[in-house]
Amino acid sequence: MWDPQQYLAFDDHRSRPFFDLLSRVAAAEPRVVVDLGCGPGHLTAVFARRWPGAIVRALDSSPEMVAAARDRGIDATLGTVQEWQPSAETDVVVCNAVLQWVPGHPDLLARWMRELPTGAFLAVQVPGNFDAASHRAIRQVAARDDWRDSLGRAGILEPRAVLDPAGYADLLAATGGAVDAWETTYLQRLSGEDPVLEWVTGTALRPVRGALDDAQWQEFTAQLAPLLRNAYPRRADGATWLPFRRVFAVAQKR
Repeated sequence: MWDPQQYLAFDDHRSRPFFDLLSRVAAAEPRVVVDLGCGPGHLTAVFARRWPGAIVRALDSSPEMVAAARDRGIDATLGTVQEWQPSAETDVVVCNAVLQWVPGHPDLLARWMRELPTGAFLAVQVPGNFDAASHRAIRQVAARDDWRDSLGRAGILEPRAVLDPAGYADLLAATGGAVDAWETTYLQRLSGEDPVLEWVTGTALRPVRGALDDAQWQEFTAQLAPLLRNAYPRRADGATWLPFRRVFAVAQKR
């Protein structure tokens, strides 16, 4: 289950890749703009401001996120990206920090490119930090005897299959796109007692939280916290630096 408030705890940090992605979408007057995996809808409103003449549609698989988006006045619907299909007027599709959760998503991207109208833009961004110290620590704890069975069934020990920029560029070019692909490592300045634990609680630890009851969750995070403190030590000024790699691709259908 997604927690919109926990997700928004680092809104400024999490939003920056979205704006970097959107800056490379050169659509002038799109008819329909779609936000796939809209989350709490705090960024979906950007589409209406940028393209005031467009119909803006939003989709998310989490009932909690859809409810939060609707509270912001976003026309959000409940559904999965696997089920979604573009219309003949879909000129911009943005899928921001979603596809890392979707097994086989390269095939999905290829299908979208085939189905989008000529001239449409497809913009995607995924985390590229699954080999980072934070994620290695999560898998290390999850592999312990206390957790291996329950978290293994939840898929925690399985790697997230995302491509590098060249992989997405090859895929989207082969399916008819003029592609702009790149990666960026942001250095996030965090503060607090366990800031990296707080950060991953809103995203990477979501499946863990969903698989454990309250007491188990408290024990799991108690085991994880010292590993994260060791991997990301707090500086003398109280700050903790968190490198955060992201992979981007924008394709315009030719």
